[in-house]
Amino acid sequence: MRYDLHTHSKYSRDGWVEPETLVKTAMKKGLSGIAVTDHNTIEGGLKAKEFETENFEVVVGSEISTERGEVTGLFLSEEVVSRNFLGVIHEIREQNGLVVLPHPFDELRGNGIAPVDEDAKLVDYIETFNSRCFRTRYNEMAAEYAKKHGLKTLGGSDAHFAHEIGRAGVDTDDDLHDAFKRGNFTVFGERSSLMNLGMTKVLKIWRKTGSGSY
Repeated sequence: MRYDLHTHSKYSRDGWVEPETLVKTAMKKGLSGIAVTDHNTIEGGLKAKEFETENFEVVVGSEISTERGEVTGLFLSEEVVSRNFLGVIHEIREQNGLVVLPHPFDELRGNGIAPVDEDAKLVDYIETFNSRCFRTRYNEMAAEYAKKHGLKTLGGSDAHFAHEIGRAGVDTDDDLHDAFKRGNFTVFGERSSLMNLGMTKVLKIWRKTGSGSY
Protein backbone atom coordinates (compact mmCIF):
# COMPACT_ATOMS: atom_id res chain seq x y z
CA MET A 1 0.00 0.00 0.00
CA ARG A 2 1.22 3.44 -0.93
CA TYR A 3 0.62 6.71 0.92
CA ASP A 4 1.56 10.32 0.25
CA LEU A 5 2.08 11.80 3.72
CA HIS A 6 2.46 15.47 2.82
CA THR A 7 -0.19 17.24 0.72
CA HIS A 8 -1.91 20.62 0.72
CA SER A 9 -5.45 21.67 -0.14
CA LYS A 10 -6.87 25.11 -0.91
CA TYR A 11 -6.97 25.77 2.84
CA SER A 12 -3.23 26.42 2.74
CA ARG A 13 -2.35 30.04 1.97
CA ASP A 14 -0.49 28.79 -1.10
CA GLY A 15 -2.74 25.84 -1.93
CA TRP A 16 -5.21 25.40 -4.75
CA VAL A 17 -6.84 21.97 -4.66
CA GLU A 18 -10.30 21.26 -3.27
CA PRO A 19 -10.13 18.57 -0.54
CA GLU A 20 -12.47 16.31 -2.54
CA THR A 21 -10.24 16.65 -5.61
CA LEU A 22 -7.20 15.87 -3.47
CA VAL A 23 -8.75 12.58 -2.36
CA LYS A 24 -10.15 11.58 -5.76
CA THR A 25 -6.88 12.35 -7.54
CA ALA A 26 -4.93 10.26 -5.03
CA MET A 27 -7.40 7.40 -5.52
CA LYS A 28 -7.00 7.58 -9.30
CA LYS A 29 -3.24 7.39 -8.85
CA GLY A 30 -3.61 4.18 -6.86
CA LEU A 31 -2.74 5.53 -3.43
CA SER A 32 -4.24 3.96 -0.32
CA GLY A 33 -4.30 7.23 1.55
CA ILE A 34 -2.89 10.70 2.07
CA ALA A 35 -2.00 13.04 4.91
CA VAL A 36 -3.43 16.51 4.42
CA THR A 37 -1.01 18.93 6.05
CA ASP A 38 -2.21 22.44 5.29
CA HIS A 39 -0.26 25.39 6.60
CA ASN A 40 -1.38 26.30 10.12
CA THR A 41 -4.81 24.67 9.90
CA ILE A 42 -6.46 21.27 9.97
CA GLU A 43 -9.53 22.53 8.10
CA GLY A 44 -8.52 20.98 4.77
CA GLY A 45 -7.74 17.67 6.45
CA LEU A 46 -11.13 17.57 8.16
CA LYS A 47 -12.89 18.34 4.86
CA ALA A 48 -10.87 15.71 3.02
CA LYS A 49 -11.69 13.11 5.67
CA GLU A 50 -15.36 13.38 4.70
CA PHE A 51 -14.40 11.64 1.43
CA GLU A 52 -12.50 8.82 3.11
CA THR A 53 -13.60 5.29 2.12
CA GLU A 54 -13.08 1.79 3.45
CA ASN A 55 -10.03 1.47 1.20
CA PHE A 56 -8.70 4.99 1.36
CA GLU A 57 -7.52 6.73 4.53
CA VAL A 58 -7.08 10.44 5.21
CA VAL A 59 -4.72 11.49 8.00
CA VAL A 60 -5.61 14.93 9.36
CA GLY A 61 -2.51 17.01 9.90
CA SER A 62 -1.05 20.47 9.70
CA GLU A 63 2.31 22.00 8.82
CA ILE A 64 2.79 24.65 11.45
CA SER A 65 5.05 27.70 11.27
CA THR A 66 7.39 28.31 14.21
CA GLU A 67 10.24 30.69 14.92
CA ARG A 68 12.66 27.93 13.82
CA GLY A 69 10.82 26.69 10.76
CA GLU A 70 7.94 24.31 10.11
CA VAL A 71 6.78 21.37 12.23
CA THR A 72 4.14 18.90 11.04
CA GLY A 73 1.60 17.31 13.33
CA LEU A 74 -0.20 14.16 12.14
CA PHE A 75 -3.41 12.61 13.52
CA LEU A 76 -4.68 15.94 14.84
CA SER A 77 -8.23 16.66 15.95
CA GLU A 78 -7.86 20.31 16.98
CA GLU A 79 -6.06 23.35 15.64
CA VAL A 80 -2.56 23.95 17.00
CA VAL A 81 -2.49 27.59 18.11
CA SER A 82 1.09 28.04 19.31
CA ARG A 83 3.73 29.29 16.87
CA ASN A 84 6.60 28.49 19.22
CA PHE A 85 8.69 25.40 18.37
CA LEU A 86 8.35 23.75 21.78
CA GLY A 87 4.78 24.96 22.20
CA VAL A 88 3.73 23.38 18.90
CA ILE A 89 5.30 20.07 19.85
CA HIS A 90 3.55 20.20 23.23
CA GLU A 91 0.15 20.80 21.60
CA ILE A 92 0.66 17.95 19.11
CA ARG A 93 1.57 15.62 21.98
CA GLU A 94 -1.49 16.74 23.94
CA GLN A 95 -3.60 15.42 21.04
CA ASN A 96 -1.64 12.13 20.90
CA GLY A 97 -0.42 13.24 17.48
CA LEU A 98 2.90 12.51 15.83
CA VAL A 99 5.63 15.13 15.46
CA VAL A 100 7.34 15.25 12.07
CA LEU A 101 10.09 17.55 10.81
CA PRO A 102 9.20 18.29 7.17
CA HIS A 103 11.97 19.07 4.66
CA PRO A 104 14.61 19.76 7.35
CA PHE A 105 17.79 21.56 6.27
CA ASP A 106 16.01 23.10 3.23
CA GLU A 107 17.51 26.56 3.56
CA LEU A 108 16.57 27.46 -0.01
CA ARG A 109 12.88 27.68 0.81
CA GLY A 110 13.70 29.12 4.21
CA ASN A 111 11.09 27.16 6.16
CA GLY A 112 12.93 23.95 6.96
CA ILE A 113 14.29 23.53 10.46
CA ALA A 114 17.98 22.76 10.80
CA PRO A 115 17.70 20.33 13.72
CA VAL A 116 20.49 19.97 16.25
CA ASP A 117 21.28 16.82 18.22
CA GLU A 118 19.11 17.91 21.16
CA ASP A 119 16.00 18.07 18.94
CA ALA A 120 16.07 14.36 18.14
CA LYS A 121 14.33 13.39 21.37
CA LEU A 122 11.44 15.76 20.58
CA VAL A 123 10.34 14.32 17.23
CA ASP A 124 8.86 11.03 16.01
CA TYR A 125 9.61 11.17 12.30
CA ILE A 126 11.96 12.89 9.89
CA GLU A 127 10.77 13.53 6.34
CA THR A 128 13.71 12.15 4.38
CA PHE A 129 12.19 12.66 0.94
CA ASN A 130 10.25 15.77 -0.01
CA SER A 131 9.58 16.23 -3.72
CA ARG A 132 9.87 19.98 -3.46
CA CYS A 133 13.41 19.97 -2.07
CA PHE A 134 15.16 21.48 -5.07
CA ARG A 135 18.60 20.36 -3.94
CA THR A 136 19.02 16.61 -3.47
CA ARG A 137 21.45 17.35 -0.67
CA TYR A 138 18.65 18.53 1.64
CA ASN A 139 16.92 15.14 1.54
CA GLU A 140 20.27 13.41 1.98
CA MET A 141 21.03 15.52 5.07
CA ALA A 142 17.61 14.65 6.49
CA ALA A 143 18.32 10.94 5.98
CA GLU A 144 21.74 11.28 7.61
CA TYR A 145 20.23 13.04 10.64
CA ALA A 146 17.54 10.35 11.01
CA LYS A 147 20.11 7.58 10.77
CA LYS A 148 22.45 9.22 13.27
CA HIS A 149 19.68 9.52 15.84
CA GLY A 150 17.77 6.33 15.08
CA LEU A 151 14.64 8.21 14.06
CA LYS A 152 11.85 6.82 11.92
CA THR A 153 11.46 8.19 8.41
CA LEU A 154 8.69 9.06 5.97
CA GLY A 155 8.20 10.87 2.68
CA GLY A 156 5.71 13.10 0.93
CA SER A 157 5.19 15.02 -2.27
CA ASP A 158 4.41 18.37 -0.56
CA ALA A 159 1.84 18.63 -3.35
CA HIS A 160 0.20 22.02 -3.75
CA PHE A 161 -1.34 21.07 -7.11
CA ALA A 162 -3.22 17.91 -8.10
CA HIS A 163 -0.63 16.75 -10.63
CA GLU A 164 2.00 16.58 -7.85
CA ILE A 165 0.08 14.14 -5.65
CA GLY A 166 1.82 10.80 -5.20
CA ARG A 167 5.25 11.91 -6.39
CA ALA A 168 6.65 10.86 -3.02
CA GLY A 169 5.49 8.97 0.01
CA VAL A 170 5.82 5.61 1.68
CA ASP A 171 5.10 1.97 0.90
CA THR A 172 4.08 -0.48 3.57
CA ASP A 173 2.46 -3.90 3.88
CA ASP A 174 1.03 -3.03 7.29
CA ASP A 175 -2.15 -1.31 8.29
CA LEU A 176 -1.28 2.40 8.28
CA HIS A 177 -1.62 2.84 12.04
CA ASP A 178 0.50 -0.25 12.74
CA ALA A 179 3.06 0.97 10.24
CA PHE A 180 3.31 4.31 12.02
CA LYS A 181 3.85 2.57 15.35
CA ARG A 182 6.62 0.39 13.96
CA GLY A 183 8.04 2.85 11.48
CA ASN A 184 7.54 0.15 8.89
CA PHE A 185 7.79 2.39 5.85
CA THR A 186 9.85 2.33 2.69
CA VAL A 187 10.28 5.90 1.48
CA PHE A 188 10.01 6.57 -2.27
CA GLY A 189 9.95 9.70 -4.38
CA GLU A 190 10.83 11.79 -7.38
CA ARG A 191 11.60 15.49 -7.42
CA SER A 192 8.94 18.00 -8.42
CA SER A 193 9.48 20.60 -11.13
CA LEU A 194 10.90 23.97 -10.16
CA MET A 195 7.94 25.44 -12.05
CA ASN A 196 5.60 24.15 -9.33
CA LEU A 197 7.50 26.12 -6.69
CA GLY A 198 7.21 29.20 -8.88
CA MET A 199 3.47 28.71 -9.35
CA THR A 200 3.11 28.41 -5.57
CA LYS A 201 4.89 31.74 -5.05
CA VAL A 202 2.56 33.41 -7.54
CA LEU A 203 -0.50 31.89 -5.87
CA LYS A 204 0.70 33.07 -2.47
CA ILE A 205 1.09 36.65 -3.70
CA TRP A 206 -2.30 36.48 -5.43
CA ARG A 207 -3.94 35.36 -2.19
CA LYS A 208 -2.09 38.03 -0.20
CA THR A 209 -3.43 40.78 -2.43
CA GLY A 210 -6.95 39.50 -1.87
CA SER A 211 -7.57 38.56 -5.50
CA GLY A 212 -7.51 34.86 -4.74
CA SER A 213 -9.56 34.70 -1.57
CA TYR A 214 -11.69 31.60 -1.22
